[in-house]
Amino acid sequence: MQPDGIVRRRTNAAKSRAAERERGDKIRTQVVIVGAGPAGLLLGRLLENHGVETVILERRSAAYVLGRVRAGVLEQGTVELLERAGVARRLHEDGLVHEGVELRFDGERHRVDFRALAGRTVTVYGQTEVTHDLMDARAASGTATVYEAEQVSLHDFDGASPTVRYVKDGVGHEIVCDFIAGCDGFHGVSRAGVPAAALQTFERVYPFGWLGLMVEKPPFSDELIYANHERGFALCSMRSPHRSRYYVQVPLDERLEDWSDARFWDELRRRLDGETAQRLLTGPALEKSIAPLRSFVAEPMRFGRLFLAGDAAHIVPPTGAKGLNLAMGDVGLLAAGLAEFYEERSEAGIDAYSSRALARVWAAERFSWWMTSLLHRLPDADGFTRRIQRAEFDQLRWSQAAARALAENYTGAFGR
Repeated sequence: MQPDGIVRRRTNAAKSRAAERERGDKIRTQVVIVGAGPAGLLLGRLLENHGVETVILERRSAAYVLGRVRAGVLEQGTVELLERAGVARRLHEDGLVHEGVELRFDGERHRVDFRALAGRTVTVYGQTEVTHDLMDARAASGTATVYEAEQVSLHDFDGASPTVRYVKDGVGHEIVCDFIAGCDGFHGVSRAGVPAAALQTFERVYPFGWLGLMVEKPPFSDELIYANHERGFALCSMRSPHRSRYYVQVPLDERLEDWSDARFWDELRRRLDGETAQRLLTGPALEKSIAPLRSFVAEPMRFGRLFLAGDAAHIVPPTGAKGLNLAMGDVGLLAAGLAEFYEERSEAGIDAYSSRALARVWAAERFSWWMTSLLHRLPDADGFTRRIQRAEFDQLRWSQAAARALAENYTGAFGR
């Protein structure tokens, strides 16, 4: 953490730049971060702790960002990053530490013990809460975040002085900076601003989605339950001690309006064993949605002085609980590289960023694809495929090596 004097000078500078933005003047900062989701906010916080000046631009309102419902299974490494950022107090007060996960195949159960097999745990703490904690910390420090920034565009990131332009309340603004971090998601402007010839992309779209329902009821299980059933995949998870989240696999052409709460609960019960189905605590949906599943990677993750992080560079199916953790891992690497650049005038960290991040990304892509293939009812699957899934499940029961591999990948023990 920086001495108080440095923090005060940085806060005063941020306020001065905020006043300049109100006049529509051109300003300068060290790093512009595009996107105020958890990845962008964490990057800003980590850089702030190293005395690096940042401005965050977000096209949505703060209320919209906080209203997005996302998963919240945090790897131990993600928890450690949030601790380093100084925003883990509520996480430790309210987060649910899980030492394992339960897998089920046609009602048969097998628990994978993370602590015994990998020496690590995961923590259930909603992505909304992570975002809230990071927003509060940034607001308290006085560093600049511009919400509802329209028409954001990136320029000259192949040179020494990139610029970012945007419109706020009808007034055009321009920021000159040293680096740009694109943390604005799959549909953001950052990856779209890269010349197509400079990108190589890899994608797999899965022929099903997850219908999710959130309910204000305590979870009936202390750990997540992943179920493979002949009717399709089901997941029993939670967001807090008082709020539960459930999913069932559905075809991509399903319509949300065709799924009443009663129909959802009936279908979920069918995919669980009788004892578990009886323990479900049902209620009216707080939120209900259908999410398609895809795997996607864009390479490289650096283009001159523009860096991509999180969903701007990669997407994983949610089966392995890797999306948020990959994004946080990206910005942890990027923050370290940028801090090294400013503190030691070394470019080693930023030069290695893309290759180091992609090594983790592809490990997580493989694991997420494997978990998805293991647990879902594949539309074109024949009896052979079903038997292979069964053999995979049985191997996890009798082979400690197979179970350890799952535990290591799920908890992120392959490194950060």
